[in-house]
Amino acid sequence: MKISQSVLAVLVFAVSAVHAAPEARTTQPESTQMPGMSHDMSNMKSMDKSDMHSMHMSSSAGAAKATTELQFLDTMSMHHKMAIDMANLVESRAAHAELKALAKKMIEDQQKETAELKGWREQWYAGKPEAMNMKMTGMSDSMKGMSMEKLAAAKGEAFDLMFIDMMSQHHSGAIRMAQTAGPKLQHPEVKDFAKKLAAGQKEELAQMKVWKKRWGSTKH
Repeated sequence: MKISQSVLAVLVFAVSAVHAAPEARTTQPESTQMPGMSHDMSNMKSMDKSDMHSMHMSSSAGAAKATTELQFLDTMSMHHKMAIDMANLVESRAAHAELKALAKKMIEDQQKETAELKGWREQWYAGKPEAMNMKMTGMSDSMKGMSMEKLAAAKGEAFDLMFIDMMSQHHSGAIRMAQTAGPKLQHPEVKDFAKKLAAGQKEELAQMKVWKKRWGSTKH
């Protein structure tokens, strides 16, 4: 059977159109999806950076509905993380060896304590939603007016006094949180932890007050 040239041309055009259509459908989403993804990722990075510098945090969804003990485990873990971040700035910026030694001790102690908090969480509350609660007594007060950006920009004597002010406020918040949550904690291990934490941070707070008075008076 003979096929005219005009009919053959129509058939070739139809086949070409069928093969071209999937390419158009598959290539179009790629060009629209990637810019959106990169935009979202850049927003996430900028939000993380902003939160770190301003020390601004938000409570976990539904945190207040969790038991006091779970809130304490998660909230104190975050509280310790912020203290460790601050203490990590000391070695390269502080003027006084005493403050460097204290910051090193803070890092070691609070890393160990954080491991304990997380271990208990895994042991007793595995699978439970995060319960970091900014409204726990002492948590939000610990960070009022604080700025990691300002602290990181300071050096020498100015850094030492700024660090003492910020860490003293941070310690005071931890002490209040431990003392307020203490009677409501379920496990004796966590109750004992809260008592020891409050006692230890009271000692460090007293030492920092002595240094602030001594070093602050030398500026005048």
